[in-house]
Amino acid sequence: MALEMKVPSPGESITEVEIAQWLVSDGDYVEKDQAIAEVDSDKATLELPAEASGIITLKAEEGDAVAVGQVVCLIDTDAPKPGGGESDSKEMVKEEKEASSAKEEELESSKKDNKKAEAKTESSSKPSTPAQKQDPYATGSPSPAAKKILDEKGMDAKSVKGTGRDGRITKEDATNAKPSMGTPGNGKRGEERKKMSMLRRRVAERLVEVKNDTAMLTTFNEVDMSAIFSLRKQYKDEFKDRHGVSLGFMSFFTLAVVRALDLYPGVNSMIDGDFQVKYDYKDISIAVSGPKGLMVPVLRNVENMSFRAVEAEIKRLAIKVRDGQITVDEMTGGTFTITNGGVFGSMLSTPIINPPQSGILGMHNIVDRPVAIDGHVEIRPIMYVALSYDHRIIDGKESVGFLVAVKEALENPEELLMDNDVKRALEL
Repeated sequence: MALEMKVPSPGESITEVEIAQWLVSDGDYVEKDQAIAEVDSDKATLELPAEASGIITLKAEEGDAVAVGQVVCLIDTDAPKPGGGESDSKEMVKEEKEASSAKEEELESSKKDNKKAEAKTESSSKPSTPAQKQDPYATGSPSPAAKKILDEKGMDAKSVKGTGRDGRITKEDATNAKPSMGTPGNGKRGEERKKMSMLRRRVAERLVEVKNDTAMLTTFNEVDMSAIFSLRKQYKDEFKDRHGVSLGFMSFFTLAVVRALDLYPGVNSMIDGDFQVKYDYKDISIAVSGPKGLMVPVLRNVENMSFRAVEAEIKRLAIKVRDGQITVDEMTGGTFTITNGGVFGSMLSTPIINPPQSGILGMHNIVDRPVAIDGHVEIRPIMYVALSYDHRIIDGKESVGFLVAVKEALENPEELLMDNDVKRALEL
């Protein structure tokens, strides 16, 4: 019996996915729950497991966009298991393909013979005096769609060879046309053209939407990390031995953000038409770089979390991102985002808001810098921080106050984040 495997719904807002990669070949024997493909949605890359054991027949190619509910492969559940049966089934598939291709070649050969005979008849009936060949009027003329594409690329139609009727430049010709890169040099000048994944294309669209649809501004400040360095040096080993996770910087920043959101609730809000929606909970999105690009999993109700809980949840989600196991639900929602470009060496940046949220905090690298302390110069570990916000609903007073509140909590964590009881806060 042939079982039809359809694309499951990754999430209620997703109607289409893209076959990123088949993990099996046509004619392979697959086991139930074996990962057979990776599919890209506009939010995540997910694995497609086999619904039954049997021989698989693929019905879609890599790179194809398929609708949710569409059949992408068939599984013959009556096929024997490997151990003779698999090789036999593959051989049968191979023989069928060879027979099919042989028939196609025979038909093609017959068509060519007919064309040669027709050409011979035409040539014998042509006059002995050859006529002078003239280019048709349409040669080199772009279609309206092609002209628009060439104008966007800044290319002259004369530099493009048309493949349409009578040499007309088609939309496909214009799309594939490459502008001149100047006089070639002496070195290698190769290039690679690769289609972006659905996830990457959607991220690109959202980034442009944010720039066009929000009044985004960024405010900056600097944080003296000395107090956090001191606490981590004193307690990180004991913390890891007790809880099995490291005491990193993210728990301090996440809880500092929660405190600042309590003081400035307008930053923890979104625009919905003509309304501003404020939330009494803090779902913090954490940007994590993975093999498939940037993912933003969400920590739920962080206002109820301890240092240990924050570190453990970030570790769990980061591992799922790294292994490609993160789900759409785990990346849905969020009322505020934290991103850390410092892990890549960034000194300063202007992070882009994660819509429909209204604010994002950017962390950066920590560098020893000279600072003035009580009238004299000291070397301190300093991090520049940035808050990008939607100025439509967040005023300058709120945004600056929010970032100052984050700075205060990070420079005095024992008092403002730990209630002057470090061991209790760290559950030691």
